[in-house]
Amino acid sequence: MDNNDAPKRKRGRKPKPPAVAAPDNGNHDSAPSPKPKRGRKPKPPAAASPDNDHSASPLAAASDTPDPASSSGHRGRGRKSRRGRHEPPSDADAAPRAPPSPPRRGSQKGMANIKLDAPAVEPLRWEQVAKVMPSMDAVVKVFCVHTEPNFSMPWQRKRQYSSSSSGFIIGGRRVLTNAHSVEHYTQVKLKKRGSDTKYLATVLAIGNECDIAMLTVDDDEFWKGVLPLEFGSLPALQDAVTVVGYPIGGDTISVTSGVVSRIEILSYVHGSTELLGLQIDAAINSGNSGGPAFNDKGKCVGIAFQSLKHEDAENIGYVIPTPVINHFIQDYEKSGEYTGAVATNSRGTKPFFYETPHFGGFPILGIEWQKMENPDLRKAMGMKTDQKGVRIRRIEPTAPESGCMQPSDIILSFDGIDIANDGTVPFRHGERIGFSYLVSQKYTGEKAHVKVLRSSKIHEFKIKLAIHKKLIPAHIKGRPPSYYIVAGFVFMVVSVPFLRSEYGKDYEFDAPVKLLDKHLHAMAQSPDEQLVVVSQVLVADINIGYEELVNTQVLAFNGKPVNNLKQLATMVEDCKEEFLKFDMDYDQVVVLETKTAKAATQDILATHCIPSAMSDDLKA
Repeated sequence: MDNNDAPKRKRGRKPKPPAVAAPDNGNHDSAPSPKPKRGRKPKPPAAASPDNDHSASPLAAASDTPDPASSSGHRGRGRKSRRGRHEPPSDADAAPRAPPSPPRRGSQKGMANIKLDAPAVEPLRWEQVAKVMPSMDAVVKVFCVHTEPNFSMPWQRKRQYSSSSSGFIIGGRRVLTNAHSVEHYTQVKLKKRGSDTKYLATVLAIGNECDIAMLTVDDDEFWKGVLPLEFGSLPALQDAVTVVGYPIGGDTISVTSGVVSRIEILSYVHGSTELLGLQIDAAINSGNSGGPAFNDKGKCVGIAFQSLKHEDAENIGYVIPTPVINHFIQDYEKSGEYTGAVATNSRGTKPFFYETPHFGGFPILGIEWQKMENPDLRKAMGMKTDQKGVRIRRIEPTAPESGCMQPSDIILSFDGIDIANDGTVPFRHGERIGFSYLVSQKYTGEKAHVKVLRSSKIHEFKIKLAIHKKLIPAHIKGRPPSYYIVAGFVFMVVSVPFLRSEYGKDYEFDAPVKLLDKHLHAMAQSPDEQLVVVSQVLVADINIGYEELVNTQVLAFNGKPVNNLKQLATMVEDCKEEFLKFDMDYDQVVVLETKTAKAATQDILATHCIPSAMSDDLKA
């Protein structure tokens, strides 16, 4: 046809391109394209065009495709049938249409001949998914009843509560989960996937530093039909990972997928330590804790344990990698059977507050160090141009390193691996990692070869690695808190759980500045040193005027420094002087008459239903 036959352009509309003549079948002649109707977008030309990016769905393509049996042409816009979605338009209801034109881009050839009333394709069933990843059968749901210590009233416990998390079966009839999932447990039960039975479990070991716990089940029925998971190697960046567990939002197993986004030394929130960790973009929600992370081969490459909740961050989850997991398992296997008091569940003969053996198998160098990236600093410290390392700022007095290392020493290498000026060491191809990773690969009690630079001379030492002794410990390791009461004054030891109980999750912002300063910067001068405070005063006639003392440190008693709570209790109980004098922080002094104070203590204990003036650990 000629261009003069094209429809006239209307104001505000683009001119419609000329229609391409359909293949001539002898039943009709070419006709000019109709003018576009108001309120409708002009229909594109019938011929397929490279610029047409619209891919019609099979249903739409079948509805818009003309019936090949129709012999009369139609110049109007084709419409879909008003019948149901799965019924093709009948010849009686359909208006005459143009002969078939070349198929649209993205449409399938011969769609007009497809029967739309065929059954829809069913989604994948869980049985099919299990064939792809049979390891999911080893994932269990962990039910735990917790009874936390009461730091406000340390002579009793808080009201018990329940939680659920995830875990998975490994070799040796053992189950791994997170340490925080069974913290302060009284009873632990496990349920397998697809089962309606909960099996009582026994806690074998808790590693607070690495946030891993090991469980077992005595019932042989629990282990039938389940294959233990196999561990894979440390994944690389962008490797696919699948997190399986039982998070909130439902009772059945949940699967989320993502990729490895980052591999570095992470801060373990529960353990207050820094170990190797994986960052992934798969969702990790409450209840996912303890669940395995699989690679694309169905092998476990980590344990989900925490996530980042921040207004500027989305889908940031963290996984404990296999090197840390294997370190914990091997540490347990090296230690063998336990000989100390073991915590049991409600079926056991020992109270639940007995301590479970806790592994501190991740030693650290008891030092604080400084980067040596400034060239003038390196020159002043006597370093050559080809020497790199980090400067020691402070050394823990209780660390074995204090016997050979000194402040301002430059650590050049650890176990033969050179340390860079920023404190990193080679990790894998194209990657570097903090040199504390090398230390965490060792076991407590093992020795390491360290090369240091001191006064421009190189010294080499064999140091014994040990657990870090903090003035304010991160955990009380399952024990009830220690306390001592005299004349209504409740003396306690400061720990991170104590601060969290007193000031909430934001204790690092809300706690007293002096306590925070000691928590962040103070170092214990001896292995048995503790930070002792008056947590509260139980009001009585004997302590009038002292009622407002809250969480204030006790520095000395009758002129003698207070090193720990047991020492303080012993000095008070053995005191023969006329007065009890406590030197407190902020230059405060508490003075009580010895005879009157000790006599009033029993009445105060009876008034508040307190069974003893001191905790069991102080009586020994």
